[in-house]
Amino acid sequence: PRFRYPHTLSVLTFTRVLKIMDILQDTKNRMQQALDHFREDLKGLRAGRASPNLLEPVMVEVYGSQMKLKELATISAAEARQLVINPFDATNAQAIARAIDKANLGVRAVVEAKSVRVMFPELTSERRKELIAQAHKKREDCKVTIRTVRRDANELVKKAKSTSIITEDDVKRLEKQIQELTDKSCKDADDLSLTKEKEISTI
Repeated sequence: PRFRYPHTLSVLTFTRVLKIMDILQDTKNRMQQALDHFREDLKGLRAGRASPNLLEPVMVEVYGSQMKLKELATISAAEARQLVINPFDATNAQAIARAIDKANLGVRAVVEAKSVRVMFPELTSERRKELIAQAHKKREDCKVTIRTVRRDANELVKKAKSTSIITEDDVKRLEKQIQELTDKSCKDADDLSLTKEKEISTI
């Protein structure tokens, strides 16, 4: 949502407009961050086929620090239920296999020469239900974060009003726009969850 303002502004009006724009932009950014985090979390839930996305969040302990797997190797799908990982440095193969096992993703990692083969067992009906429940839990956590952002934004609006930076009309307009951002972000979370649920349910 954009706040429309006149071309000619007094210093006071300019300060008011900047405050309104700051509140809206900060709210939008923080809600988007919650959605981005949720999107990354969903990658860790295995769907019906082996997908490199499942391994992207895996952190590997190498060179004395934690690094993302995708920074250390290429990941490709060999078969419907197998991935092959080719480390840029072959000496990291064992560390990569250990990290995958430690991540508790329900897969098995085996070192083969200079690569790592990851086997995905067939998902049972019960396991699919568990994964869908996890997706729903992550969605609700995301919505809680979004609503917390809404609360924080409304508090900023009240504070700005109490110090006479913005007007009563501004407050009503801002609260409406903040709620619109909240509704849109919650719907985006629902859409992400539904897409993942369909992936998990596909046999």
